[in-house]
Amino acid sequence: MVLRLPSLNGLRAFEAAARHLSFTKAASELNVTQTAVSHQIRRLEEQLGLKLFHRVNRGLALSDEGEAYLPAIRAAFDDLRRATERLTRADEPNHITVSTMTSLAAKWLVPQLSDFQDAHPDVEVRITTSTALVDFHRDKVDMAIRYGHGNWPGLRIDWLMSEDIFPVCSPKLLQGAHPLLQPADLAHHTLLHVTGFHDGWRLWFTAADVPQVQGARNLSFDLSMVAYQAAIDGLGVALGRTQLVAGDLAAGRLIVPFKVSMHADAGFYVVAPLESAERPKVRLFRDWLLGRAAGGHGLDATP
Repeated sequence: MVLRLPSLNGLRAFEAAARHLSFTKAASELNVTQTAVSHQIRRLEEQLGLKLFHRVNRGLALSDEGEAYLPAIRAAFDDLRRATERLTRADEPNHITVSTMTSLAAKWLVPQLSDFQDAHPDVEVRITTSTALVDFHRDKVDMAIRYGHGNWPGLRIDWLMSEDIFPVCSPKLLQGAHPLLQPADLAHHTLLHVTGFHDGWRLWFTAADVPQVQGARNLSFDLSMVAYQAAIDGLGVALGRTQLVAGDLAAGRLIVPFKVSMHADAGFYVVAPLESAERPKVRLFRDWLLGRAAGGHGLDATP
């Protein structure tokens, strides 16, 4: 037996009245009269055979049944709103919102965007940055570049690129009383760290099979791009990541003092929700990203 659903107008009136605990405010929100709201809720209660509200001191309160019913009704309307929003956003082919990490956006993605804009001047790209995993529906994001091992259920996942990790510094650190010529010389210099990758130097020493040394000092930053700026300014030695330091190496702002690198066990992926991954604008930008990575753009920084 298929249970007949209550009227949608009655459910809307119930959800609004329950949220405001007022028929008057619900009527204002729904752009109907208070009498209409009262009638719709009374009809809903008749359909359900339950009382959803009580009058209390000239006010309104949910009954036990109304309290139990409200969360599911509210979630259903939230789902309807999100589904409608996704549908209408799908009709905006000239806008695409891409989420990625701040340092990758600044050091790799944004410097290359002119290539995409030249090829597709009618498409507006919106870049949003975050270190957290994006909620595509809540955050109104079409696609993202994520770093990890590719384990994200419910998404289309395309491998983008890997990276190597190696020390980088300002050219001026090759001079002075303690020139940086071999790993042991790191003992005389400040080691620059990035929050969330505090084991980076220890892992690099292990992977490079060279004795671990303690830097003369340590400085920590929450973003890789800030650590690289500190290295450019001669404050110390940072662990460079292939895509993030390519531009600075090419411009001579940073150098690789010795040819020892560590291959990262994670990588970058392009991801998008399964239900929207094949929309033309998503496919267009994804193909461009994969093409840039496959063509080695920004990937020539490995020592």
